[in-house]
Amino acid sequence: MTIDAIEVAALKADSFGRIALMRDGDGLFVRRDLAHVPLWLRLPAWWLARREALALGRVHGLAAPQLLRWDGRRLDRSYLDGAAMYQRPPHGDVAYFRRARRLLQQLHRSGIAHNDLAKEANWLVLADGAPAVIDFQLAVCGRPRARWLRLLAREDLRHLLKHKRTYCPQALTPIERRLLKRPSWLRQAWFATGKPVYRFVTRRILHWEDNEGQGPKP
Repeated sequence: MTIDAIEVAALKADSFGRIALMRDGDGLFVRRDLAHVPLWLRLPAWWLARREALALGRVHGLAAPQLLRWDGRRLDRSYLDGAAMYQRPPHGDVAYFRRARRLLQQLHRSGIAHNDLAKEANWLVLADGAPAVIDFQLAVCGRPRARWLRLLAREDLRHLLKHKRTYCPQALTPIERRLLKRPSWLRQAWFATGKPVYRFVTRRILHWEDNEGQGPKP
């Protein structure tokens, strides 16, 4: 029962909520709490948390957090025993990237495009070496074969292949290399318009520097 839950460790706190590792009678879980979000950011924080809850509701049985509870203020999801990709780099681990691609295919067949996989912090290396994906705040849900979702799914794959190029370049296939060289119009539009706005809001207004999910810059 969540009423008996106790905090084990604070994991992250930003303008859109506080994330903590919790424990209750059923074991460990992760909670995003919006209680301390500034008043002027509560609507976007709620929207992002609700978006994550909707996506997590579709990932049953996959290597991703499972939705436990969402009451409009607190989002509870299952705990995954692992470390971020940059903390436990899968150098030369062909099996990891093969399984990661299979995981992406499963997510996309479930009608989910993650939309934030450029960040290594959103890829986990689990205790057994398998991949998992976290942080679904920006995920898009829809019909798996919808054109828009397929375009976003392609970008998910490109981000995975970038990580593969970093940690396991010798395993890239000719088709994967060609895909890396052909960014979609969506990516080009994002870098031309959306990215500058994102940087201005996160860095100038929210004073948030996370180095694409790899922790604060020195």
